[in-house]
Amino acid sequence: MGIGGGLVIVPGLLLLFHLQGFDTAFLSHIAIGSSLAIIVPTAISSLWAHHRRGAVDWPVVFGLAPGLMLGALAGAWLASQFSTGLLKVLFGTFLLLVAGQMLSAVAPKTGSAPRGHHRLFLPVGAAIGTVSGLVGIGGGTMTVPFLVWQGKSLPGAVATSAACGLPIAIAGALGFMLMGQGLGTGLSTGFVYWPAVIAVALFAVLAAPLGARLAHSLPVSLLKKGFALLLLVVGLRLILFS
Repeated sequence: MGIGGGLVIVPGLLLLFHLQGFDTAFLSHIAIGSSLAIIVPTAISSLWAHHRRGAVDWPVVFGLAPGLMLGALAGAWLASQFSTGLLKVLFGTFLLLVAGQMLSAVAPKTGSAPRGHHRLFLPVGAAIGTVSGLVGIGGGTMTVPFLVWQGKSLPGAVATSAACGLPIAIAGALGFMLMGQGLGTGLSTGFVYWPAVIAVALFAVLAAPLGARLAHSLPVSLLKKGFALLLLVVGLRLILFS
């Protein structure tokens, strides 16, 4: 789908943790923190594949990385201040926004960035990192449009965005580990639950090449519409039943 796995991982972990009887006070925190930790190996796998094709613009990645990491840490801190119910509402709202964008098929105009746009790297990176750290995603839904707006082709933007997901995931996961000290379970570090991280990351990395192959053989536009409708349902459920 060309999107970060966090959109699927967080709702999935919320359901599984609920079924396992986790403390409801920190259900969302553990799901989001674990999602960011899961994104670390998946981002490495993805960026390496794009790097081998020479598609990653590393100067842009390094330019955005400080803001992305600072923002992800800020997002983790913000999440630690919110209740699990509020985090569910925020994540559900984000799903609705992503679904709306996917259904509208509105794309940014390539090359429409103003002069001096490199000065935007720190504030834009911080904004993307904050939202990503707050809801447990790799940031691709925001990074790709920004890079296309800067003049990159869509494939180049997707490849560079994949690399940008790594600093977000590392900083965000570390933030949730620190903010959740003493509040997690016996098998967690802070708000990062390791059994879920290991299991989901292993199968995500193994399944990613299959997804890449299917993207070239299935009607992606139709799949995106179906996936967007799924996001709408999940988002509304999180908001209405949080």
